[in-house]
Amino acid sequence: MALSKAPQPVEIMAMDRADIDAVMEIERLSFPSPWAREAIIEELARAWARVDVVRDATTGVLAAFANYWLVADELHILNIATHPQCRRQGHATRLLAHMIEVARAVPCRLMTLEVRRSNVSAQRLYRRFAFRSVGVRPNYYAENQEDAIVMLLELS
Repeated sequence: MALSKAPQPVEIMAMDRADIDAVMEIERLSFPSPWAREAIIEELARAWARVDVVRDATTGVLAAFANYWLVADELHILNIATHPQCRRQGHATRLLAHMIEVARAVPCRLMTLEVRRSNVSAQRLYRRFAFRSVGVRPNYYAENQEDAIVMLLELS
């Protein structure tokens, strides 16, 4: 896949079933224990789940995705991932800003997520949007027993 490093106009939209291969590639390249294809497909059928993608508006190439749940008055972020060839172009920032807009429109009272203790760059991104650390889930990640930092953004 030929992905451009230069900033391109992008669109954020709901994932379509036709996007599954591109999402799975990003998932595989981004996480030590990627979700199974079937799990991503199941997310598309859940009333409370959303999977949104960032697509190059010119070429249609999928650059990033976010998976999140809307439950009661909370938006819970499960995944944000960017294709390695499209990183450092602001896609995760765009997706996070988009999810905050969605949460406010619902309206949600708060947003939550878990992030690997070692993923300092993701923690920095969340802090830029005023998320704060509120706890630790010890040994949360099964493949290496890494702790998860629980982060919270209060919207009210």
